[in-house]
Amino acid sequence: MPLQCGIIGLPNVGKSTIFNALTASAVPAENYPFCTVDPNVGMVPLPDPRLEKITSFFRPEKIIPTTVEFVDIAGLVKGASEGEGLGNRFLGQIRQVAAIIHVVRCFEDQNISHVEGSLHPVRDAELIETELLMKDLETIERKVEKAAKEAKSGDKQHKTELDLLTQLSEHCNAGKMARTFDCTSEEVLIIKQLHLLTRKRILYVANVDEEEITATQRSEQTQVLFDFAEKENNIAIRLCGKLEQELAILDSTEQAEYLREYHLPEIGLHKLIHAAYSLLNLETFFTGSPKEVRAWTVTKGTTAPKAAGEIHTDFERGFIKAEVYQYSDMLQYSSETALRDAGKIRIEGRNYVVQDGDIIFFKFNV
Repeated sequence: MPLQCGIIGLPNVGKSTIFNALTASAVPAENYPFCTVDPNVGMVPLPDPRLEKITSFFRPEKIIPTTVEFVDIAGLVKGASEGEGLGNRFLGQIRQVAAIIHVVRCFEDQNISHVEGSLHPVRDAELIETELLMKDLETIERKVEKAAKEAKSGDKQHKTELDLLTQLSEHCNAGKMARTFDCTSEEVLIIKQLHLLTRKRILYVANVDEEEITATQRSEQTQVLFDFAEKENNIAIRLCGKLEQELAILDSTEQAEYLREYHLPEIGLHKLIHAAYSLLNLETFFTGSPKEVRAWTVTKGTTAPKAAGEIHTDFERGFIKAEVYQYSDMLQYSSETALRDAGKIRIEGRNYVVQDGDIIFFKFNV
């Protein structure tokens, strides 16, 4: 299953421009609110140079990278949670995503109107988060009403759920995001079912102009947004949507030359995906054979059986053991036989915690 990220923001902040660049697509990016009427969905492979080396090692018939799915919804405005604009209609489209990418305008341009009338990144970020919170409160209140009816039966589980939801409602009504609500691991399972928007981690994308993206120091407006993100225990990065869209239409050689000209280490897509992986605490393991080489994404701390379950539920259910070796070891040997002879292939059991760069062969029986 691909890593899913929802792209949100006010109208005219450069959401669709950045979406175009990330997915190399061509959705409209005009200077008027609500240009994006239907959610745009784009899927891109995760850039990982290790996959190419592993492919050379196995020479497979098929190569499958892990993927990232971006969902770009209509620009949200003040009152979106109550039906203003078009964004409210599509908030449901991002309930299932793992993370929210919040594009915030950090550039001045007299030719592009600002829906709030002036440039103020933190105000804009807070405005959107308020709308997400209001939508969550609507969801929570409906669930509280349902739980209250069920609790009248005297069932202890329903009463426990009602108490939890009531506390969550009070927390969010105080203007606090659902992700800051303190709860046990058992309570998390109940809250997860609500798919609350403010439980999701946010990656802020400061959309800056070409002058700032090449500058070592952030502008005052951008720095304030970075400070806001850190305070909220989230992450912020700088991208120049205009420059990234120009890069997206170039081939790899031209891109490299363009990046050198602007003194940029990588294209925005790579920068954003690396930041999203860091935000969500993700890592990659690989499976390989002459038939197929594939990359898989899991959360750091995932055990071998759970990682096997990413491939197929039968792999987790009937897990026996895992044969594991590291990517760095693979680079030093010409074959799996050589790795085995050198003692580099380990046999791991149920408690093994998968590491980034592991190449794994799972053994199972169902």
